[in-house]
Amino acid sequence: MRKYLLIVLCLTVVMTSRSQYVIEVQKDNAQSLLDAIAQANQRNADKNAECTVIMIPDGYYDLGETVLTRITGHHIALVGQSMEGTVIRNAPDVKKESLSKSAVLQNRGTDNYFQDLTLRNDLDYYGAGASGRAVCLHDKGTRTICNRVRMLSYQDTYYSDGDDCQHYFVDSEIHGTVDFICGAGDVWFERCRIVTEKRTVDGSGRNVIAAPRTSKTPWGYIFHGCTVENVVSNFEYARGWKDTPHCIWLNTTLLTPEKLNKTRFDYRGMRTVQNDFKEYGTKDARGRDITPKSNVVTFETQEATHTTETILSKKEARKYTVKNVFPDWRPDKVVRLWEKRINACRR
Repeated sequence: MRKYLLIVLCLTVVMTSRSQYVIEVQKDNAQSLLDAIAQANQRNADKNAECTVIMIPDGYYDLGETVLTRITGHHIALVGQSMEGTVIRNAPDVKKESLSKSAVLQNRGTDNYFQDLTLRNDLDYYGAGASGRAVCLHDKGTRTICNRVRMLSYQDTYYSDGDDCQHYFVDSEIHGTVDFICGAGDVWFERCRIVTEKRTVDGSGRNVIAAPRTSKTPWGYIFHGCTVENVVSNFEYARGWKDTPHCIWLNTTLLTPEKLNKTRFDYRGMRTVQNDFKEYGTKDARGRDITPKSNVVTFETQEATHTTETILSKKEARKYTVKNVFPDWRPDKVVRLWEKRINACRR
């Protein structure tokens, strides 16, 4: 009787939203994971396909030197057992270091969902020479949600690669050194843990967390209620990549505020000086407000300069809400729906 009630409960949760198909991966079996993704891609080639859920038990899924494992279907969920325990890893040859060629996973679908897993790129960063670009998630899709997802790499860890894309992170963790959250589109980071690793083996040098290249969307990268943990090297919030980048830090907790460089944002633009780089409500580990009253920065390249205030007023900060950023998509509500489905079927 209890088993029957459980089946009814699962079906009820599924039917209140949309039906779904479940694929179970064999523990510690990377080929089983690759087969599951291939099957899901085939089933969900149509944007109106029913949801396909790939359930991944805690384990170590070693893809070796394999790069760019593609998720091309839509409405696909990769769900691990736990963020720390379910690890999908690759280790590209250093010759493959690249923003577009090194990724563990490359998403090309719409409305795909990741939960309770770690993506780890083990390219030999410190042995790669001048550059060690090694991506965990290269996202060429849109409306991707990462819920309790950990990404471990150094340079270019996460790449949002779509001028019009919309993405949402919640309770996730991203590690890196240089431009390790980079790309285009509107991306909201809610309660995420941002960890700046050692820039070099001896800890010298400086890190830059984000490198947005916003061109077509109005909001860019928004970090809300996130915590920045610093290992050794000094860091800055962001630097402009190109176009008119946006990067907003709201109610951030800095565990080592003394490691944040004086200008807070990198004033040396790569291919632009125009930007919308702001912060509001920054706190230390004890919850004390440590936001400067003013932080005027002159951003510069060899061709131009741009001087602007980087501190938001309380009134200005109020406009940054999930509802305003995503008026026709509520990822926070989508997360709750997915968690109800998955939790019900795990019991």
